Amino acid sequence: MSTETELKLSLPAHDVPALLAHPLLATPPKVQWLRNTYFDTPSLALKAARMAVRERLAGDQWLLTVKTAGQSAHGVSRRQEWEGPTTPGALGFAALVTDNALAAQLMALRAELQPLFRTDFERHSWVLSHAGARIEVALDQGHITVPSTDLSEDILELELELLSGPEAALHALADALRHTPSGAIALTPSDASKAQRGLTLFAQSAQA
Repeated sequence: MSTETELKLSLPAHDVPALLAHPLLATPPKVQWLRNTYFDTPSLALKAARMAVRERLAGDQWLLTVKTAGQSAHGVSRRQEWEGPTTPGALGFAALVTDNALAAQLMALRAELQPLFRTDFERHSWVLSHAGARIEVALDQGHITVPSTDLSEDILELELELLSGPEAALHALADALRHTPSGAIALTPSDASKAQRGLTLFAQSAQA
């Protein structure tokens, strides 16, 4: 288990070239396509508990992720997270989640879990040292979709995840990235996760 602390920032598409040309991002990034499916029960039990269960295909590796209820304010979120290798559809929570009560809760729900929506995006990522911290910078561009519908929403966001060091370094790095050689760009804190946005899109499909 780890505690994920990250600052999520939205930005307009026209600012992406200036961001990518920023001197702090001069090192060639790691580039990955991430294909993700989020699960919940028909009654949205995970949403009610403010949890998320996700299967991710990263390259040729499948990963199962469980995220618990967290706190989010001014774009900074903190939550517990478990992630490990999986087989698609196995949903092996007992082997993944080290909190026995939570693992039992998820195993009891496993037979009811079904895929609700997808988030598929290309990620450009860098690991930077800044203001006494190590931070992963990830630029995500892609789409949220609900299977068997025409509903879709764009993904364009920058995530700054704290790997080590003081949390204040996240905001310090965000401020540094806002100022590029070609002028200031709009990086706006956002408290809406991809999972929350996907659930909103799924709710629209259910109403339709």
